[in-house]
Amino acid sequence: MFRNQYDTDVTTWSPTGRLFQVEYAMEAVKQGSAAIGLRSRSHVVLACVNKAQSELSSHQRKIFKVDDHIGVAIAGLTADGRVLSRYMRSESINHSFTYESPLPVGRLVVHLADKAQVCTQRSWKRPYGVGLLVGGLDESGAHLYYNCPSGNYFEYQAFAIGSRSQAAKTYLERRFESFQESSREDLIKDAIMAIRETLQGETLKSSLCTVSVLGVDEPFHFLDQESIQKVIDTFEKVPEEEEDAGEGEAEPEAATGAAGTGEQGGSGDQDVAPMEI
Repeated sequence: MFRNQYDTDVTTWSPTGRLFQVEYAMEAVKQGSAAIGLRSRSHVVLACVNKAQSELSSHQRKIFKVDDHIGVAIAGLTADGRVLSRYMRSESINHSFTYESPLPVGRLVVHLADKAQVCTQRSWKRPYGVGLLVGGLDESGAHLYYNCPSGNYFEYQAFAIGSRSQAAKTYLERRFESFQESSREDLIKDAIMAIRETLQGETLKSSLCTVSVLGVDEPFHFLDQESIQKVIDTFEKVPEEEEDAGEGEAEPEAATGAAGTGEQGGSGDQDVAPMEI
């Protein structure tokens, strides 16, 4: 995208019917660290990549608790996400105080979308540069919504946003049909494996991701590092065991070849490749 005469403020339409400031905000979401959400009948799992600005700094939080039955994961401008999560928390508390019942997830998402849409119609405002994955549980079951900076919102079975999220989407598209009946443990495992897809070759460690879960009779909470590492070990050790088995089969063959070469003559030993350790 390049600067042009139609992107000076958010209320100026281009001849092709586009609002460039809104598109720039949606582009900011793509530049943020990846966030992933999945849901089954009874549980919702939110996960994100812990991305630090430098080796000397810590990462910023990307998952926030709204209420015991609602959580949100963000990608994009973290400051905007923090403000919106505080707004969602306030709405949830007000509803609980007024009606003495938990706020339905869909109603909160509509309020959030309306707040984002106002910023696309005021020349003195700018769109929020953050995308939100809102996961929650209410009387109608588990829900996962994506709120866009444009004010649109969509409900998903599983979704990924942020940088390099396309790889995670591909993984989720292959598996989403089984998510509805998945157990809590399987849902967490699929979320972590989707996070691994976004790392593109980088070794997955518990320090590189944050995972949260909520469900029936299970309030929103974060998984500790040890629990995440145990899940990672269940599928990271499998390739290592296969490699070890392959090396074990290769050793007898190499030993047989070396013996045969030794029988032919001492000079043949120099042609034998050393074994890798």
